[in-house]
Amino acid sequence: VQLQASGGGLVRAGDSLRLSCAATGRTFGSYVMGWFRQAPGKEREFVAVITRSGKSTLYADSVKGRFTISRDSAENTVYLQMNSLKPDDTAVYYCAAHGSGSYYDRSAYLYWGQGTQVTVSS
Repeated sequence: VQLQASGGGLVRAGDSLRLSCAATGRTFGSYVMGWFRQAPGKEREFVAVITRSGKSTLYADSVKGRFTISRDSAENTVYLQMNSLKPDDTAVYYCAAHGSGSYYDRSAYLYWGQGTQVTVSS
C-alpha cells in the first residue's frame, strides 16, 4: 500500500487542522491505520490509531480530547482532525499502516507516508 499525507501547515495556537492520508495499492480496509509525529530532535511518537472497521480508536495522552482519527473506506483515506492546537504539537506528521505488534510501537507499522509538516505558533 502507498500512503500520501497532506493537510499540514502553519497555524496559531488554538487553531484547527485536518490531516488526510490517501491510500493506494493493496486493500486499504485490510489495515489498522495510525498517525505518528516527529518533532525536531525527538523520536517519532504515536499519536492515534483506528481499527479496520473504524469502530475503535486509541490516542496518546497528549492529544486525547483534542484530536480525532477517522477513516473513509470509500475514499481510502484516513483523517486526523486536530483541534485546540498547541506549540508542542509542532512536528512532521506521518500516517502508517499497521502490520503486527503494539499499536504504540512504530516498528509494528509496515508502510509509511512521506509526512506533512504542522507548525503551531504561540
